[in-house]
Amino acid sequence: MMATTPAQPDTVALFVSDLHLGPATPKTTQAFFDFLKKRAARTQRLYLLGDIFEAWAGDDDLASPWNQSVAQAIRAVAESGVQVFWISGNRDVLIGKAFAQAAGCTLLPDLCIVDLAGKRIALAHGDAECTHDSAYIAFRKKTHHPAWQKLFLALPLSLRQRIIGRLRQNSERSKQTKSHMMMDVNPTAIDAVFDSTGATVMVHGHTHQPQRHDSADGERSRYVLPDWDCETKPERGGWVALYKDGSLRRFDIQGRIVTTYPPQRFPAGTRNR
Repeated sequence: MMATTPAQPDTVALFVSDLHLGPATPKTTQAFFDFLKKRAARTQRLYLLGDIFEAWAGDDDLASPWNQSVAQAIRAVAESGVQVFWISGNRDVLIGKAFAQAAGCTLLPDLCIVDLAGKRIALAHGDAECTHDSAYIAFRKKTHHPAWQKLFLALPLSLRQRIIGRLRQNSERSKQTKSHMMMDVNPTAIDAVFDSTGATVMVHGHTHQPQRHDSADGERSRYVLPDWDCETKPERGGWVALYKDGSLRRFDIQGRIVTTYPPQRFPAGTRNR
């Protein structure tokens, strides 16, 4: 019998973010596990672009059976031959090498440039580009600093969890006073990413406003990933897929191509919004 070599999958990469997983989101967690088994296992690369967890207090929390279950589900995809990459978000900024090893993924910086399917793609979580919110950017700078992280991770795990819980409560309250513009990316920051990297495509999450934004000249496109929530109706979530021909498509939580995802074009002089 002649041996056959499996054909390369048509899907080069899948991009997903903002699942905000935790023990309180069992339906969303199961939807993610289904996505990993049915979708991610059939691609070449999987990019997890931040806020996969609702909160992450440190890699010593891997002792939690629930956290272990998520790491093992991701690792199963990696062991099937898929390259798995991780960019931390604001909720899981403390993900470290121990988690990466347990989950079988490669940690990437936020911002990361990849060349795939003839495209130069900028990948980010997206919060660094929300520069209208100067208070948040200052807080982000502090929490991303290695010295701050070292001091914070030296605290007992239970104390870290309580502190993170209070920070989340304060964040939710502060959102009530912030404008839509303040919580969205800054067009100037987005243009800076494109200009400095030479990318023609950008994929990010964080803002929970899924859309494709095209430059006025059509030479640049920015794909914003959806957040996931299967605990309420209607369920929401999904991912963006990159194909061999260089095309990108967005899928909803049910795996259906989203047809209501038109390009957003902007007046001359503005490239993104």
